[in-house]
Amino acid sequence: MKVTIDVNGETRELEAEAGTPLLWVLRESLGLTGTKFGCGVAQCGACTVHLDGRPVRSCVMPVESVGDRRVTTIEGLSGDVADAVRTSWEEIQVPQCGYCQSGQVMTTIALLSRDRSPDDDAIDGALAGNICRCATYPRIRRAVHGAAGRLKGGRG
Repeated sequence: MKVTIDVNGETRELEAEAGTPLLWVLRESLGLTGTKFGCGVAQCGACTVHLDGRPVRSCVMPVESVGDRRVTTIEGLSGDVADAVRTSWEEIQVPQCGYCQSGQVMTTIALLSRDRSPDDDAIDGALAGNICRCATYPRIRRAVHGAAGRLKGGRG
């Protein structure tokens, strides 16, 4: 079937079988490999992308269900929230193996886009579905607070 989707601000037309997960279209058809395959059942968060700004698990979303909504991958991030998160992640050196980080970053940007001052409970709640096998959770939480501080005009 022919599918037209908006990915990172660009309209893309491609052929895909019905039911093909958005993740595979992004990685295999479009070469956007920043979005990772983790579990395939929407439990780990490695495949998180934004659909009209909201985090979704691309491993279980059939590409035809995207419709006319905007898909943003880690490669397409821009703006003040994305910049604050990237800077904070780098300063704190959050990643260990790094495999889960695109999903962690995508979820964090969605959180900070709607709540610029999340407390620990809000951070933990938003990121609860993102698994880090290296257990960098304390650094992730510090980086979220740092990014929030940057957005409020502080250094982080």
